[in-house]
Amino acid sequence: MSVSPIYKGQFGEFTITENDRRGVILYRSGLTFAALSFASATWLLLQSPQQPHYLNWLTPLYGLFSLGLALSLLTIHIYLVSLHRLLQLFWIIGTVSAIIFIFSNPAPLGVLVYENPLTLLGIGFTFAALTGIYFKEAFCFDRLPTKVLTPLVPFLLLGHLFGWVPDNIKQFLLIVWSVFFITFAITKFWQPIADDIGDKSVFAHLQGH
Repeated sequence: MSVSPIYKGQFGEFTITENDRRGVILYRSGLTFAALSFASATWLLLQSPQQPHYLNWLTPLYGLFSLGLALSLLTIHIYLVSLHRLLQLFWIIGTVSAIIFIFSNPAPLGVLVYENPLTLLGIGFTFAALTGIYFKEAFCFDRLPTKVLTPLVPFLLLGHLFGWVPDNIKQFLLIVWSVFFITFAITKFWQPIADDIGDKSVFAHLQGH
């Protein structure tokens, strides 16, 4: 029977349990699932001028992306509980908005967002939650993909909302987003499990105050 190593944290010693490891694997799996779904939707969107029927797949792919993101937001380790709950609230607002849009409009969700930028005032909260993950990863681990994605995502969404980004630039940024998202998600599996758990003594300290 293996013994878990003891780590020295800022506020005391701690160990990493199997439940901790399982949570990290679920977090990374959710990110990968979301990244692949998002990249697939981007590819289909770019192919749609030649294959219009591909647009019908955008809504279910968004649903898969949202589910993957939900799994990551449930299992991510963030010191500040209030910030963790805020990101989860953003996901809820964005998801409820998406469901309302889906049932109130026959157009595929991606087409609806493209033709009606104001829908981002609702569904955009989902991507704000995702950007929160990017920021956390960039801040904690100084990872290049997330350092790029943290400003890119709000720039692209706000650019679409206010109409200051041309369509050809939007397409390019979507491709960059997809590539860096997949790169970030997949390479997380090469990162030590303990990195994503962080200093558990800080969690214990904050919970005690």
